[in-house]
Amino acid sequence: MTTYNFLQSYWWVLISVLGALLVFLLFVQGGQTFLLTEKDEMQRTMKVNALGRKWEFTFTMLVVFGGAFFASFPLFYSTSFGGAYWLWMLILIGFVLQAVSYEYRKKHGNIYGTRVYDTFLFFNGSVSTILLGVAVAMMFFGAEFSIDKANILSARPTISTWGPYHGLEAILSWKNLLLGFTVLFLARTQALLYFINSIGDEITRKKSAKALIVNGAIFVVLFLAFVATLLTATGYSEVTENGASHFVAEPYKYLHNLIDMWWVLAIFVVGVVLVLYAIVRSIISSQFTKGVWFSGIGTIFVVLSLFFIAGFNNTAYYPSLIDSASSLSIRNSSSSEFTLTTMSWVSLIIPFVAAYMIYAWKAINNKPITQQEMEQTHHKY
Repeated sequence: MTTYNFLQSYWWVLISVLGALLVFLLFVQGGQTFLLTEKDEMQRTMKVNALGRKWEFTFTMLVVFGGAFFASFPLFYSTSFGGAYWLWMLILIGFVLQAVSYEYRKKHGNIYGTRVYDTFLFFNGSVSTILLGVAVAMMFFGAEFSIDKANILSARPTISTWGPYHGLEAILSWKNLLLGFTVLFLARTQALLYFINSIGDEITRKKSAKALIVNGAIFVVLFLAFVATLLTATGYSEVTENGASHFVAEPYKYLHNLIDMWWVLAIFVVGVVLVLYAIVRSIISSQFTKGVWFSGIGTIFVVLSLFFIAGFNNTAYYPSLIDSASSLSIRNSSSSEFTLTTMSWVSLIIPFVAAYMIYAWKAINNKPITQQEMEQTHHKY
């Protein structure tokens, strides 16, 4: 049992890392929301090409994140992806539109013009990002589902049951939307930092620094509101009695988790400081172009800490709003010990994959994008 518990925790850490990397890479989506408002054609071309060199990283990370969740915590995958399918379908439609847009935006014979594809990119950057935040928010504020594992032996093996709207009701929750818009403005803020870092054009950098003041301020306000809402929210603790476990509502559960797990609190604080440092220094110093790296590392730390307080310390990481007994924890929703063990050996290749991604990133970004490059290159997004 000790080994099984370790494997469950190990895989929750891996899921948390993948989720944190995904949130960081959403700067691509954030950057896409600026394309429609950019009036200068060359400025727009440089921005879309800066983003176009990175969009596949985000798409791949989303797929890997979902695949890892399916393999390690299949009950969550079947409950969320299989039950709240309208929510996830809207998210996936946005990412399909993104792939199509980068492929055909500048393709010869494009009869729709770039404006149509820029609109698709705006949809992916805004709507899909908000809805991803909504989907993650359900891991804290709950969802309307119930689970009956006995159904798997019936003629209709449906384990989870949702309300008639299958995830659309989550979009109407102000708490979920709060996180959704927080993620959106985080993505927009990091996109501006990325433009400052990756585009070698003084006009673009000045525009980005100016927009950073507004978007950074909105993000900070939304983030503080989300943190206040989360730390005062009621969560569910998994309690084991006489060999059987059940869930008990606990006011200020996530605040208690931060206090109980001091190391998570430390990660959270460091992450917040790094993000604020990146924003403030990029605004006050026109020579500072490395803000996206401080913000990126800070974002990863903050998201890691949020996943940790959602899943560790005997917490239900997917609370049910209509049947607390159906809530999911890392203990009652994971794969078997054999499956987790086998996948753990496979996970040892992750550092090599990460090293390759870092190498590819540096190779793509070996020098900032310039107007001269955009005028001379034949391949442009």
